[in-house]
Amino acid sequence: MIATKSSAKKKPVKKSATKQKTISKKKPAPAKKSTPVKKLASIKKPKLVCGVCGYSVTVDHICGCAEEHALICCGKAMAKK
Repeated sequence: MIATKSSAKKKPVKKSATKQKTISKKKPAPAKKSTPVKKLASIKKPKLVCGVCGYSVTVDHICGCAEEHALICCGKAMAKK
């Protein structure tokens, strides 16, 4: 006997529906209103002067270290004005 394939058609199997990813377009964030910059109370900034040449320096940022740093000009520490 010769084996023959049956001519019966297979029923198509339904695949479960996969959830489609929804691509949502994000709306651009509304522009934030700029808040006015508050001015800090006027802080006296230390001013230093060289006793030899007269060069003066104003310190903008104080580091807050425990010991005071000396700025050197013309080989000598600058004095407070």
